[in-house]
Amino acid sequence: METRTKVIRMAVYIVSVTLLLLTLTGSGFLNLAPQFGGKIKGERLERVQQSPNYSDGVFQNPVETSMDLSVKEYFKLFGNYLNKGENLEPDWVIPVQEINPQRFRQRQDTATVITWFGHSAFLVELDGKRLLLDPMLGNVASPVSFIGPERFNEKLPISIEDLPAIDAVLLSHDHYDHLDYGSIMGLKEKVAHFFVPLGLGAHLEAWGVPAKNITELDWWQEASYQGLTFVSTPARHFSGRGLTDRMETLWTSWVIRGRNDKLFFSGDTGYFDGFKEIGEKYGPFDLTMVECGQYNEMWSDIHMMPEQTVQAHLDLRGKLLMPIHWGAFRLALHPWTEPIERARASARAVGVPIATPVIGAPFVLHQAIPSVPWWR
Repeated sequence: METRTKVIRMAVYIVSVTLLLLTLTGSGFLNLAPQFGGKIKGERLERVQQSPNYSDGVFQNPVETSMDLSVKEYFKLFGNYLNKGENLEPDWVIPVQEINPQRFRQRQDTATVITWFGHSAFLVELDGKRLLLDPMLGNVASPVSFIGPERFNEKLPISIEDLPAIDAVLLSHDHYDHLDYGSIMGLKEKVAHFFVPLGLGAHLEAWGVPAKNITELDWWQEASYQGLTFVSTPARHFSGRGLTDRMETLWTSWVIRGRNDKLFFSGDTGYFDGFKEIGEKYGPFDLTMVECGQYNEMWSDIHMMPEQTVQAHLDLRGKLLMPIHWGAFRLALHPWTEPIERARASARAVGVPIATPVIGAPFVLHQAIPSVPWWR
């Protein structure tokens, strides 16, 4: 009996020590690993706290938004992940058009050229300036390389090393599928300036981007840069890179205004009436790049259904719609081609022109619209 008690005590001790070590290791990793970013403090924290969109220690959505799943929904979601559906990822090598770095020897200043890298990452050439939008160019949307959603295509259209000098990077929020540590580390010497929502500059500074090269904006604030205007506009989403920093940095959509063309970039967002207000203030838009993918009825407040993508485009008074946030990573449980198929059907029903370029294939605004269903 005494021996049995000693064995039980020893087992309890071993389990307790193991859990303690795992907790300490995890805590240390969260606090020390650079990919989690920086902490908001000092003057940056004071500015965050003065924002009209900040209260109770966090940023608030523009409308009431539910982000927490019930116990029943967690069990349902867990069951759905165990019973994987069909066509969640491509079982073939999807097309990616390689970009020849020689293309960038001369700047394109007579047309607006759009190049999609998959998901929400873009190279935009506008009025002779080169912009990157949410340049997640890594292979895994995760803080660690061995766990997380992997990119569908093994190769990007162009490597970070072969990209030209970039005039500005615009970031929508700090989630890993939009703000990637490795990508920023590779890009920071090429980028003249970063435009980000409030608080997000803490991550960039922690990664070695000089403060003078970062502009942080609250919703409805504008910045002029080399003849372009960038406007941070509301979105319905959230932020956070760790376990304790949820909604501590702002999330945003962007209005990009050049001499002749106006673009809208949604970042991640659920549908809300704010699209109409943005359209009234800054529309019409020559191109809207609007979230379409990684949705589920359980989190419909923070990610739009494809039909809502089309409606948001109409609210924004857009001319040409390009659905984004699909085609690169699986972050939800719908078939990987479902977002674009549903968006195309909805757009066709209401007469909305829709662009569906191959990843890496540039297209010129106001010219032929890329519409071949390459994903089939």
